[in-house]
Amino acid sequence: MKIIVCLLLLSMGVATGLAENWNRFRGPTGMGVAEGDVPTRWSKASVTWKVKLPGEGQSSAVNWGPKLFVTAASKEGAMRTLLCLDKDTGKTIWRRDVASDRKESQHKMNSWATPSAVTDGKLVVAFFGPAGIHCYDMEGEKLWSQDLGQFPGDWGVAASPLLLGDQVIQNCDAIGTSRLVSLNKTTGKVLWETKREDKPRGGWSTPIAIKTKGGLQIVLNGEFGAKGYDAAKGKELWFCKSFNGRGSPVPFHAHGLVYVVNGKPGDIYVVNPNGALGDVTKTNMAWHAKRNGGRDPPSPAVVGNYVLVTAMGGVTTCYDTKTGKTHWVDRLEGSFSGSPLVANGLYYIQSEAGVTYVLRPNEKALEIVSRNDLGGTKDEIFRATLAPIDGKVYTRSQGLLYCLKGEG
Repeated sequence: MKIIVCLLLLSMGVATGLAENWNRFRGPTGMGVAEGDVPTRWSKASVTWKVKLPGEGQSSAVNWGPKLFVTAASKEGAMRTLLCLDKDTGKTIWRRDVASDRKESQHKMNSWATPSAVTDGKLVVAFFGPAGIHCYDMEGEKLWSQDLGQFPGDWGVAASPLLLGDQVIQNCDAIGTSRLVSLNKTTGKVLWETKREDKPRGGWSTPIAIKTKGGLQIVLNGEFGAKGYDAAKGKELWFCKSFNGRGSPVPFHAHGLVYVVNGKPGDIYVVNPNGALGDVTKTNMAWHAKRNGGRDPPSPAVVGNYVLVTAMGGVTTCYDTKTGKTHWVDRLEGSFSGSPLVANGLYYIQSEAGVTYVLRPNEKALEIVSRNDLGGTKDEIFRATLAPIDGKVYTRSQGLLYCLKGEG
């Protein structure tokens, strides 16, 4: 069992010297935690390059070595695209298009290319909801494709795939039959499917893998609460009921606990996943506290002994990780959709206007280390999450991809 867990952790790039590879949505841990040199200041003059993408999207950039991967789609979603670019120049190395003639509904704040790609340096996987999940080698040769269903609903999809050992894990929540699916990464064959509650509002949250005292678990937020699954077989282990639904934010695992917020207004809550079995709402909830700032927040982030949550309207709350005590509440200017980044004891959050705030968490008050405006135009919308790669920061608006170097 220990050997299996070790191999799975290696596949995630956790604590293995692979910090230079931001290989999935929110990096190797799936929680936006970066190591090494991450700039804290940049401006319009810091733009090393920017490229126009062949369509629009909200996925974040990922990389392996010199290759950068990002997705885009035509405005009506008839064509979905996976791009491989040179991370130093932004030049396209290869492009693969996927046509889709399925009718899909889409929320105005979502896109046809919201899930981010994932790579392990040997293959890259892109998920496009009803347009399927597709796997390519690093040179762009297609290895397999899999139809995962229609994904009915008015909101569209957003959950990014997770590579875990030999598995590709995909959240397939929809307003209809919902499930968590594991595919063989080499063949695309379904390894297991675990049923989830039908008719949630949508499949937005991306699964993370966490190491617990009982072994490796997959943790996934959802409309009705957070759940933990056995990483190898997909068996549901535990469930903790949420306070108000719309489970879009990705949970954060730190201090042996899982920190969870909902998309709707409701309490932030913390689950102890160690030894958790069945409905643990009353037994394993370490604490819960009032959440401030309204609906649809980006994912929570733990920085040292602080939990930070920024709501869509900019209201940011700092909690104590052990007790849930609210240290302070303040507001950042702008609207926020992308999830935060944690690096070197700092909290990074990018607004829809392309302005990134870097905060230093503390018990007393909001401390802004820097306010970084990359100089986007008024019609650009930034809903992707920052990707720190090799001392630079990559981000995107709906139609442009940026590479930023640090200042000072």
